[in-house]
Amino acid sequence: MLRGRDAEQAVIDRLLAQCRAGRSGALLIRGEPGIGKTALLGYAADAADGMRVIRGTGVESEAELPFAGLHLLLRPVLDRAAALPAPQERALRAAFGLASVEAGDRLLIGLAVLSLLSELAEDGPLLVLVDDAQWLDRASVDALLFAARRLDAEGVTVLFAAREPFVAPGVPELPVRGLDPAAAAALLGADINPVVRYRVLAEARGNPLALIELPAAAPSDGTALPLTSRVQDAFLGQVRVLPEATQGLLAVAAAEDTGDLDVVLRAAARFGDFLEDLHPAERAGLVRVDEGTMTFRHPLVRAAVYQGIPPSLRLAVHRALADVLDRPEDADRRAWHLAMAATGPDEEVAAELERTAVRASGRSGYAAAATAYERAARLSAEPRAQALRLTLAAEAAAWAGEADRAASLAERGSRRLVSLAGRTGEARETELRVRLTHVRATADFLRGSPHTAYEALLAGAAAVSGGRAARMLMQATHSAWYLGAPELDRAAARLGALDLPPDDPMAPVVEFVTAVLSRSEAPPSLTGVVARARQAGAGDPRDLVQACGVGLVAGQDEEVGEVAAALVAESRALGSIGVLPALLFFLAETELFGGRPRDALTTATESLRIARDAGQGQWVSQMNGFLAYHAALEGDEERCARHADEALMGGVAGARWALWARGVLDLGHGRVEVALSRLEPFAGGHQVAETRCVPDLVEAAVRFGAPERVAGAFARYREWARTTRRPWAESLVLRCRALLEDAEEHFTAALELGGRPFERARTELLYGEWLRRARRKADARTHLRSALETFERLEAGPWADRARTELGATGSAAPAAPAPGVLARLTPQELQIVRLAAQGLSNRDIAAQLFLSPRTVGYHLYKAYPKLGVASRSELGAIALFN
Repeated sequence: MLRGRDAEQAVIDRLLAQCRAGRSGALLIRGEPGIGKTALLGYAADAADGMRVIRGTGVESEAELPFAGLHLLLRPVLDRAAALPAPQERALRAAFGLASVEAGDRLLIGLAVLSLLSELAEDGPLLVLVDDAQWLDRASVDALLFAARRLDAEGVTVLFAAREPFVAPGVPELPVRGLDPAAAAALLGADINPVVRYRVLAEARGNPLALIELPAAAPSDGTALPLTSRVQDAFLGQVRVLPEATQGLLAVAAAEDTGDLDVVLRAAARFGDFLEDLHPAERAGLVRVDEGTMTFRHPLVRAAVYQGIPPSLRLAVHRALADVLDRPEDADRRAWHLAMAATGPDEEVAAELERTAVRASGRSGYAAAATAYERAARLSAEPRAQALRLTLAAEAAAWAGEADRAASLAERGSRRLVSLAGRTGEARETELRVRLTHVRATADFLRGSPHTAYEALLAGAAAVSGGRAARMLMQATHSAWYLGAPELDRAAARLGALDLPPDDPMAPVVEFVTAVLSRSEAPPSLTGVVARARQAGAGDPRDLVQACGVGLVAGQDEEVGEVAAALVAESRALGSIGVLPALLFFLAETELFGGRPRDALTTATESLRIARDAGQGQWVSQMNGFLAYHAALEGDEERCARHADEALMGGVAGARWALWARGVLDLGHGRVEVALSRLEPFAGGHQVAETRCVPDLVEAAVRFGAPERVAGAFARYREWARTTRRPWAESLVLRCRALLEDAEEHFTAALELGGRPFERARTELLYGEWLRRARRKADARTHLRSALETFERLEAGPWADRARTELGATGSAAPAAPAPGVLARLTPQELQIVRLAAQGLSNRDIAAQLFLSPRTVGYHLYKAYPKLGVASRSELGAIALFN
């Protein structure tokens, strides 16, 4: 029975009840050591009557072994992995060293975990308990949190228990604090010396473990130690009274705390300690032995024993453990014990750790690889080997998404290279220096310092050639995107000066980017560029993604949509999740510009969700800016403000979209002076939002009565439209001229050219207003009705209201607003799932594409059916789901 934990137990009870009802949930139970986190997990396990329970725990000595914690959790259920989609199964087995596969996307393993938990829940509600999560390896944490955030309708509950500094973004937290005085007194009991009782109650501060352990070891000298230290001292006092052989065996177990009794006993035998020496510790309740495993009663017992080992004995213990870990599958654990036993530089141990890092990278455990490379560098006797291993560590940290750590490692590597100046091997040192520069620049960009990244990339690219120089200059161009035209021109010039072989996969991409940024009269078609790059061997979507963004700059929206959709499909099939936020952003832009706002919202929502999971702050900012603009078109002030604020807080990436969104929102609601002041400072620049906001700026200026304020921006826009050679762009130029020159012929010419649905409707609205002011009401009604119909179909609320008001001013009653279309009844995720189901994909196939579980897919389908008026997926084909 738990004392004083009624509120915490109620939270767990609610989660379990939801789980039995088929809904999923996750919770982080956080608190200091001994506060009762493990007891609450035990309560959950006891309360999970009729539910399957799987348990895992973080192991401090395995915190640098990729997926060690995840393997411990899932090992009993890996027989079900065969039911997963093939890429997920391969990724999961490779993560656990059960299959050989090239390094892939670290998020794919999280998707495999989600699918496996969903598969287990097919048999009934599932409870997953993870204790001591602060000691999980980073790769396991990433995979488990990716899955936990996507749990929905599977009937799975995941409970984490952890102390600081563990964090679980996106997972609700339950802080566990000390017991109240009454509960603490009840737990302590009455049969205790009053003086000791008073002191323990005062010092324990409601910590249950302290209340249990301190009475037998309350300091009599008034020593003031941290609570954790006092509890550890209490445990250590219990150990010190045991026989010397028992203490020695416990020392070995504390150094190898995976619970493998065979390993512990074989290592302890080297010190003359054997199984029977463990019995006193069992009788004292300090350890438990069960089915070949040995566990300490509490992690603080292990910590107390380990910290109490004399330094010289600790080295010997780790050496003994390394000697007995002689199986191939124990190579990583052996390497780390050798590292703990090293007393100075040791190239043999450093090489072992480097091999561990290579294996970790091959299983997408980049954070663990970075740690292994870093430790190998410390053990390297030769400065050049130190520099190389620090470089590898920095690159691995960058792959893990740890920007600060990558930058720090790169800085250390650079300092080591300085010490090598003037020695032999200059070419090799130059290569390492450039690689470190690339890492530092990437970290700077991700941390919101594009100018620092830009200068470093230009300098680094000057020292190399070929594909590496091309990729660095492409990244410099991306950084320059947020700095201004001079920096962008400089990067483009350097990119154009590269002498790449014609058969280099980057050559067509560089040619395209250079042509567009140099404002070439006729840049090549993006689809042709991608085809040529593919023929030359470009197999990584990351080498092509930036070309999509530049394609939008060139006005090649249709080509970008085609290429981005193909790359999204390819990335889904390969499980390359990390590149999806960028590709989905470009796809969403083309969908919105092309008059498909529902599709754009669906795509952008998915992009934002993945970007947050992947820790891609730049794309989180970009997508929030884009979603703010989408909300502005609909006239949703609250949603627009929320996304715009998030975009601006995320750095420069989404700033222009956010500002454009607020300007369009003001324009739509008739706040033309505010719209003009928002748009005027940046309109007419090189970014997509800066270019395409110019027609909005012109309208705001004309309606405010200050057309002269937009002359420069409009001149640059006219030149851009001329080079794009797109009828829709020229149509917008004509609309702007009609407003600025008050000339009807430009309105009619613009409408003859056609254009995208939303912009054509705005042209008709403006022309209708012009006709009404000219007292040609009958002519005005035709255009106003057409505009109103389009605005309502696109759910552009403010613009529809304006068209409706104008119709009324012509003396014609506006038609009643139509009921929302069938697609408007669906959430973005429901629409995405329904469309895939209508194409004949199974729930499992849809789940693999959208990074959900099959049961969540089924849940959303059955929520969507009543909204669509159908009873099964076979009826979906009769509904227009792509209008």
